[in-house]
Amino acid sequence: MRLVLFKYRRPPSIISSSRISVRYISTGLKDKTMATVNKSAHPFDKGRLEALLSRRFFYAPAFEIYGGVAGLYDYGPSGSALQANIIAEWRKHFIVEESMLELDTTIMTPASVFETSGHVARFADWMVKDVKTGDVIRADHLVKNVLEARLAGDKEARGQAASPAKEDEKDKKKKKKTAKAAAVQLPDDVVKSYEVTLAQLDNYSGAELGELCRKFNIRNPDTDNEVTEPQEFNLMFASSIGPTGQHPGYLRPETAQGHFLNFSRLLDYNNGRVPFASAQIGRSFRNEISPRAGLLRVREFTMAEIEHFVDPNIKSHPRFKEMRDVVLVLLDRHVQSSGSTTLMKMSVGEAVEKGIIANETLAYFMARIYLFLLKIGINPDRLRFRQHMANEMAHYATDCWDAEIHNSTGWTECVGCADRAAYDLTVHSAKTGHPLVVREALSKPIVTEKEVPEFDKKTLGKTYKQDAGVLQKHVETLDESALLKLKEELAKGPTTITVKGQAFEITPGLLRIERKTFKQSIREYTPNVIEPSFGLGRILYTLLEHTYWSRAQDVDRGVLSLPSVVAPTKVLIVPLSAKEEFDPLVQEVSSKFRRAGIFSRVDDSNTSIGKRYARNDELGTPYGVTIDFASVKNRTITIRERDTMDQRIGSIDEVIATVTELVEGSIDWEEACRRLPEYDGVQAIES
Repeated sequence: MRLVLFKYRRPPSIISSSRISVRYISTGLKDKTMATVNKSAHPFDKGRLEALLSRRFFYAPAFEIYGGVAGLYDYGPSGSALQANIIAEWRKHFIVEESMLELDTTIMTPASVFETSGHVARFADWMVKDVKTGDVIRADHLVKNVLEARLAGDKEARGQAASPAKEDEKDKKKKKKTAKAAAVQLPDDVVKSYEVTLAQLDNYSGAELGELCRKFNIRNPDTDNEVTEPQEFNLMFASSIGPTGQHPGYLRPETAQGHFLNFSRLLDYNNGRVPFASAQIGRSFRNEISPRAGLLRVREFTMAEIEHFVDPNIKSHPRFKEMRDVVLVLLDRHVQSSGSTTLMKMSVGEAVEKGIIANETLAYFMARIYLFLLKIGINPDRLRFRQHMANEMAHYATDCWDAEIHNSTGWTECVGCADRAAYDLTVHSAKTGHPLVVREALSKPIVTEKEVPEFDKKTLGKTYKQDAGVLQKHVETLDESALLKLKEELAKGPTTITVKGQAFEITPGLLRIERKTFKQSIREYTPNVIEPSFGLGRILYTLLEHTYWSRAQDVDRGVLSLPSVVAPTKVLIVPLSAKEEFDPLVQEVSSKFRRAGIFSRVDDSNTSIGKRYARNDELGTPYGVTIDFASVKNRTITIRERDTMDQRIGSIDEVIATVTELVEGSIDWEEACRRLPEYDGVQAIES
C-alpha cells in the first residue's frame, strides 16, 4: 500500500484551470484564526447589483418581450425561492410563535365593501402632470426627488459629497446634463428650508404640495416643463363581477378587509375569546401613479398582514415583558413636525412609559417586527421606525409607525404597524346590520338603574299613524337627563315634543317613563385592531441591497451574503469530475441533504471550481461541499463558507450534520471551525 498526495491551490479568485484538483487532508493541527472579510472595500454600486439580479434571474420586468409594463415584475427561480423562504420564516416568527389564525381570502372584492371601508373615497395619492407632454408624476415624490437632488448638488459644490462611483459611458452621457446643473451651492437659508420641507413632506395636503412646486420652482426633471396643480388619484384597480357588468368590484389594495368580514367566524373559532390575531399572506394591487423604483413601487405585490383584535380598554400584551428591553431607533411625529429628522434610540418599554408609543400591544409588535427583519438579514444600522404625522395618517388609523429601511433611494416604508381602533368592524357592522362584536360573560354582574320610556302603542298608532315611528324613535334615543326632564313635565300634565319641525302632544296616558333596575351579565363591545402590514417585495429588495458586496481583490466578483434561513439554495455540491465513479457519492450526499431538509444543488458543469463557487456566491448560497477522488476513496468532503471562502474537512456524515446545524441556526461558523479541521489543500489517497 502507498500514499499518493494530491494537492491544489484553493481559489482566492476565479480560476480557469481545467485540471482535476483534489483538496483536503485532516491535519490534526489546531485551527488558524478565522479569515476576516472586508465587505466595504468597494462602494455600493446599484448598477452592478441590478446587473447581477438580472443575470441570475432573481426578477425581471413582466411581459418583457412585449415591451413590459411599468410596475409589474416576474420572479425567477432565485427570487421566488428567496421570497418563499422569507414567507416561511415570517410564518414561523409570527403565525407559529404567536398562535395566529391563518386566512386566505379572495382578491376580487365587491365595490360595496370598499365603499363602506372608505377606500373608494380616500385611498388616493396626489399626482401632477407635465403641462406639455402630459407625463404623470406623483406629487410628493416629485418634490422629494427635486429637493434632494438640489441638496446633493449643494454638497458637491461645497466639496462635502463623496466621490461618485465609476459609471459606464452610456450612463455618463445620460446623466451629464443633470449632474452639471445639480452642482450648485445654495444659500444656507435655502438649504434649511429644503431640509425642513423634506422632514415634513408626508404631512402636506395636495394644495400644499402644489404651493411647494410654485414656491421652489419645481418642474418635471425629465423635460424642465412646469407641472399642473395636484389632483387626487384613487389607487384601486376597478373591475366588474359577472357578465353583465352590473356588479362593480375592485382588486383588493390590502388583505385586511378579508379579516374584518370574517371576524365573527374567527371569534367563534377562538371560542369567543379576545385577544387573538389572524394572519394572511396574499396578493394585493395598487395602481401606482408612476412606478419607477423597481420592486420598491409596484402595482401587484405580495403582502403579509396581521390583525390583532384586542379589548379597547386593555391594550397591554401578556408577552410585553419579553420585548420591553428591545431598543429601536425612533422618529416621532413631534420631531418631524418641528422640521427635524433627529433620531432617538429607546427601548420599547421606555417609549410606552413616556407615551411615545401609544400602548404595549403596538410596541410589542414593533419589537417583533424589528427582530424579524434582523433575522432575515436587514442591517440594523439602516432600520428605523417613523411615526405618521396627522395629515398622512390613514383614514382608519389612530396611530401608526412605519418600519423604514434605508437603501439607495433613501428611506422606504416596508412595514406599517397601525392602531386601527374599532373603525373597520364598526363601519361594516353599521352597513350590514351584522353585529361584529365580542360578548363577554362578566364574572360579577353589573347592576344599573335608568329611566325607561314606554308608549301605549295602541293609542300611539291611532293618534299619530305613520308618524308614530318617528316620535317613538326620537324618545328612545333621549339621554338620561332629557328623559328625567320629560318625566317631570308629564307629571304636571300633557307636554309637547318637537321632532324635525313637527310638534307632537304627549299625554301621561300615551307615555310613561319609569326608573328600572338592570342586571348586566354580558359585556358587549367592538374590539380594537392592531395591524402590522408587511410589503414583502420591498423587504426582499432592501435585503438584496444590504447583503450585496464585491470581493476586495476583484470588484466584478459580487457576493450576496444572504443568511442561511432565507438563502434560495443552502448548499452547493461540487463534484470535481464527471466520471461515473463520482455519481454514487454525489447521489448519496444529495440524498442525505434532502432527508435533513436542506435544499441543495449540484453544479457538475465543466467550468472551473472557482467559477462555479463565484456563480453561487452571486446567488447567495452560503455553503459549498466539494467531492473529488479523495472523497471516493476516503469518504471525506470539504465545506466552504461563502463570505470568508474558508474551507474545512470532515467525513461525509460530519459535514452534513454540521451544515444542517448551520442552516438551522443552532451553531455559527465559528463553532463549525472548532468541530472540523482546516483544509490545507492536500489530501492523501491510498492506492
